[in-house]
Parts: sequence; C-alpha cells; structure tokens
Amino acid sequence: MIDSEGYRANVGIVLSNGQGQLFWARRIGMDAWQFPQGGIRKNESSENAMYRELQEETGLLPEHVELIGCTSDWLRYRLPNRFIRKNSSPKCIGQKQIWYLLKLIADENEVRLDACQKPEFDHWRWVDFWDPVQEVVDFKRKVYEAALQELLEIGYPQYLPKISRRQT
Repeated sequence: MIDSEGYRANVGIVLSNGQGQLFWARRIGMDAWQFPQGGIRKNESSENAMYRELQEETGLLPEHVELIGCTSDWLRYRLPNRFIRKNSSPKCIGQKQIWYLLKLIADENEVRLDACQKPEFDHWRWVDFWDPVQEVVDFKRKVYEAALQELLEIGYPQYLPKISRRQT
C-alpha cells in the first residue's frame, strides 16, 4: 500500500535475545545487513503484518516471541533516486514504518531463514544494540536510530542515562 505522498506502508522488526542483543540478518546474495521488515497488505493491521513477516523471514511464530512494544507513529525514509522505479504507478519514493520490539522466548534453533518459498536472508547473527545504526545502508540510518531510541525507552529503560538532580 502506497500512500498519497508515495510512501509504502511497512513494518520493521527488532528481535532481541535475553542478553539485549539484536537479530541482524544478511540479505541473500548481498553484503547488506538489516532487520526483518516488510509491507503491510490492504486490510491488514501492522501487528498482523509484523507476525506474517516474522514467520516469512525468520520462521518464528507468535509463540516464539514476546511483543514488548512498538513505535508510536510512522518513521519514514526516502529511497535514493537510483532505487525509485520511475515507470511504476503509484510511484514509491520510500517507506513509512511502524517498528516492533520483540523478545525471543524460544530456543534460537527455531530461527529458519528458509521458512518461505523465496527467502530474504541467508545468514543471521546477534549484535550489540546500537551496531545496526552503523552497519545498515546509509539511507536507513536515521530511521534505525529513531526506532532504536524509541524502542530502547520501551524495552530497555535500564540502559537510559540517569538524570541527576541538583539538591538545593
């Protein structure tokens, strides 16, 4: 679904483990790493799209994860001109995403990158919380940073800096 401004509705999935590390996957046949993500279909809620994409891209089912929270609003990124399909209608200029934070509660052996007919990823690993901001393709960096900052406040408040108050 592409909105009137040219942004495709999409979900992003940040999957964490018990140590606060994040699931990081390599696109098949490329040296490009990212979080699982995918489009929202017509008449599909963002949460339903998230669970569908989770299963398609990682093989994980709802019972394998705990839903921690999601971003409060859409986060957008614009595609570089070289990736915009000029002859498509409606024209898609970028993605608008709701990001979900999940915690893996099953054994990581449940992850199956070949769970669908056309896999998106060929390898995955656990990374430190902020590593994806530096490793993702540059045009997604600001969205990744904004999503992780908001999800950090929801799921990992213990990692937020403590605000010290001056005594008077």
